[in-house]
This record gives sequence, C-alpha cells and structure tokens, in this order.
Amino acid sequence: MRAQFVLSEIGVGLRRNLTMTFAVIVSVALSLALFGGSLLMSDQVNTMKGYWYDKVNVSIFLCNKSDAESDPNCAKGAVTDDQKKQIKADLDKMDVVQKVTYESQDDAYKHYKEQFGDSPLASSLTPDQMQESYRIKLKDPEKYQVIATAFDGRDGVQSVQDQKGILDNLFGLLNGMNWAARAVMALMLVVALMLIVNTVRVSAFSRRRETGIMRLVGASGFYIQAPFIMEAAVAGLIGGTVACGFLVIARYFIIDHGLDLSHKLNLINFIGWDAVLTKLPLILATSLLMPALAAFFALRKYLKV
Repeated sequence: MRAQFVLSEIGVGLRRNLTMTFAVIVSVALSLALFGGSLLMSDQVNTMKGYWYDKVNVSIFLCNKSDAESDPNCAKGAVTDDQKKQIKADLDKMDVVQKVTYESQDDAYKHYKEQFGDSPLASSLTPDQMQESYRIKLKDPEKYQVIATAFDGRDGVQSVQDQKGILDNLFGLLNGMNWAARAVMALMLVVALMLIVNTVRVSAFSRRRETGIMRLVGASGFYIQAPFIMEAAVAGLIGGTVACGFLVIARYFIIDHGLDLSHKLNLINFIGWDAVLTKLPLILATSLLMPALAAFFALRKYLKV
C-alpha cells in the first residue's frame, strides 16, 4: 500500500508540474549527451594517438647540391657517401631506434610525383633537387629529442624533423574542442540542477497541505520526502535515457551510416561500439543519482520534516 501511494504521488507530481518536468528532462538529456560525447571524444583522441604515434617517423634530411648553395646548415657541401655510412652506422647503434629506412633522391622524386603530380611545381623539379633521407621508426615516439641531439647540425645533415610535432598540434586542437564541450556540459548541468531544485520546491509548495497532514499523523521524514526525490530521479532517468539514445544514434549515423565517416575517412581509426556501450551505464547512473541528490538537499531546505 505504501509503495502504491508513493508511486501515485510521483505520477501526480510529474503531471502537476508538466512543463518544468519537461524542462528538467531536456536539460538533463542535453547535459548528459555532452558529458557522454566528451568522454567519447577523449577516447577518440587517445585511440588516434595510439594509432598515429605508432606510425610516425623521425626524418633525417641530407644535404644535396642545391642546399649547399642556399642553406647555412649545408655550408660544407652536399652529403658524402662516407657521411651517409657513418649516419647509418650511428643510427643502428642507438637503442631507441627500431627501424631505419633509406630514401634516395629518385625515391623521393617518385613519391613527390605520386602525391603532388598535378601541382605546377612538380613539372619543374628534377630528381637531383630532391633530398636523400633516413626515415627512422622509434621504439618510443617520445624519444625524438635523442635523435635530434645526436644528428642535428652534423655535417651532411640538412634538418631533423619529427612528424609527431605535426600530430601534437592536431591533438591539441581536438583536446581544446573537447574542453570547450566539457565547459558547455558543466553549464548545462548547473542549469539542470537549478531546474530540479526549482521543480522540487514548487512541487513541495503545491502539496504543503498534504505533507502537513502526513506530518500530523506521524509519517516519517523519509516517507514524506520519498515522492519528491523519486519524481526528480524519474525525470532525470528519462533525460538520461534520451541522452543515451542521442549517443547511439550519433555513433550509428555519423560513423557507420549516413555520413559514413568510417569509410570516407579511412585514415582515422574510429572508436568502436564497445566504447559507446560502456559509457551508457555511467550516464544512466548519473541521470538517476544527480537529480535524486539535488532533490534531497533541496528538500532539507524547503520541506522541513
């Protein structure tokens, strides 16, 4: 009987404050969708880091005849065969190096033509204008500085470049966007909490006569507060369910179908369904507990029992 009474009171409260209940559901849904989206964005960035950092190389570009005439780093002339052998031997001795690949001027010219064959500059280039290079795969991509320190400024070396630096700029941008989403999420959560508190306050005020009678007949404080807390929890849970639906639909239509980014951007290793599904219980638990706790503390102030 008591459980039936509490459930009936929940239904009455939700219907009585229908517009505010709807506002709570929408705000909770949006804030938790952003919350889940920010978590998935973090997973995506980490997945991309693991995928791309495993593929980045450090490149040691060697001086050619053109560099000897124009580049201060190549003032001593183009790289010699002895210098190339010494560089290769030193690389083979280094513990941080996993693999070394040599790219000749002809190979560099061929790769350039494959990538930029349509550009006006490509027609004017010749193989002897290209740079020989060593492409180094590191055991730990963070150890770039070891290579730079050992070879930067050496005779025959024009420059040492780390592809990881380019990726760091990209991931820095993605992380910045992720933090911006979290800031919006935090703002939406504050709005949702304020709506929950106001909804509970209005609901308690509109039923002050009933709660007064219950207090007079000896009802416990928890028994009086339970319908209000559960109203907020039910509204929050509905909003959390909607947020979960947003995330599932977004993953399905943006990556798998619709925009079909997984095929159009096949160079990006997108997160899988397991990453999405593991976030849903957390979102549902948050949607249930957050409104319940907000209602509990609001009732301590607005409903003295």
